[in-house]
Amino acid sequence: MTPFTTLTSCAVPLPIEHVDTDQIIPARFLKATTREGFGDNLFRDWRYDSAGQPKAGFVLNDATYAGEILVAGKNFGCGSSREHAAWALVDYGFRVVVSSFFADIFKANALNNGLLPVQVSEALLKELFAAIEADPATPFTVDLEAQTLTLDSSGQQAHFEINPYKKMCLINGYDDIDFLLSQTAAIEAFEAGA
Repeated sequence: MTPFTTLTSCAVPLPIEHVDTDQIIPARFLKATTREGFGDNLFRDWRYDSAGQPKAGFVLNDATYAGEILVAGKNFGCGSSREHAAWALVDYGFRVVVSSFFADIFKANALNNGLLPVQVSEALLKELFAAIEADPATPFTVDLEAQTLTLDSSGQQAHFEINPYKKMCLINGYDDIDFLLSQTAAIEAFEAGA
């Protein structure tokens, strides 16, 4: 995985609540076993019509919005526990998803795949949507080490929580196997002393 320390980016607004994993990546696209290509079908049924043409009005089809941060409505990632939802978001180019609430399984899958879920208050989420609406190019800074999300234009900052182990893995670009491999010397030393 790509190490994550600090990211400054504009954001893509998706002010829809209760976005489930089948809306993020529909089940009919889950046949692949590698992570590549899932971004093409991210929000497939919202992005494209039945003929495969982009739907006007959907945010990912609107050149006004871009960036590596997705700001989504509350209860993002609910529904079935498909890791492919995180794969699709990362493959599309998102590094961070901001919401006022994440489903636990989605949150774990996101962290396991290098996608940082940043949970903020509902009041702040409304302010973030308003800031993006006022200026789609407004930048945000996510500092993983400090565990802060900053709206750069106003300096408004919010602290977010993250599991310390997952934080360390993201900063170093580790998945769980990479972490174990990074501990090889310590494991061998322990075994030699046992």
